[in-house]
Amino acid sequence: MTIGSSMSSGYCSLDEDLEDCFFTAKTSFFRSAQSKAPAKNVTHTVEEEKPEPPTVQEIKQKIEKYNAKVTNCLLMKLNDDGTYTGFIKVHLKLRRPVTVPAGIRPQSIYDALKEVNLAEMTDKRTSFYLPLDAIKQLHISSTTTVSEVIQGLLKKFMVVDNPQKFALFKEMRKDGQVLFQKLPLTEYPLYLRLLGGPDTDVLSFVLKENETGEVEWDAFSIPELQNFLMILDKEEKDKIQQVHRKYERFKQRLQQTL
Repeated sequence: MTIGSSMSSGYCSLDEDLEDCFFTAKTSFFRSAQSKAPAKNVTHTVEEEKPEPPTVQEIKQKIEKYNAKVTNCLLMKLNDDGTYTGFIKVHLKLRRPVTVPAGIRPQSIYDALKEVNLAEMTDKRTSFYLPLDAIKQLHISSTTTVSEVIQGLLKKFMVVDNPQKFALFKEMRKDGQVLFQKLPLTEYPLYLRLLGGPDTDVLSFVLKENETGEVEWDAFSIPELQNFLMILDKEEKDKIQQVHRKYERFKQRLQQTL
């Protein structure tokens, strides 16, 4: 699996070809209160029966049809052994901070080629918000599983959290609704991309927290929990300041009216 260039502390650049795209944003690691209105985004975990694997000839025909619809250079390529390679885009929609090594420089091309694990160079850890709804483009093989995609993304950003905390979802749009389906770790994302076609408005992949219901606080380390408390404290102070400013303005208007 080939993964792109280096990252900075919350900022990256995008080139429409094979570069990384990030938008800086701040989010909270708590789930917002559920609205009483019907939700448009519905998460489905569906167990599907897998059909018989396609033949090489069928794969070749699907790839030719797929490449005919591609409007950029991100084509799929069939290999002599029947496997094929191509590109997928993964949207990062993580609401909680991730744990990364503290004081470590971004990974260079040399480190990636030599498979240097910078996270093992220090025991210091810190929390970091990945940019909300960032997009990472990956060049993968038809044999690359969902588990390998998740591990590759975490390694790219030097995230040392347990990969089991994350899940890859298939996002589909139907009748004006956005539907999410959690993919099993043994699924092959490139085959799903081949079946869905190159249009990301029809099918896209999303990396999210592996939600199973309530937050399992025991799964987090002490430094992570301490960072959560610091974030909550800051958000609380910001909220208090907003309320103070609101009523101070209201007080000034009343005095002016009097």
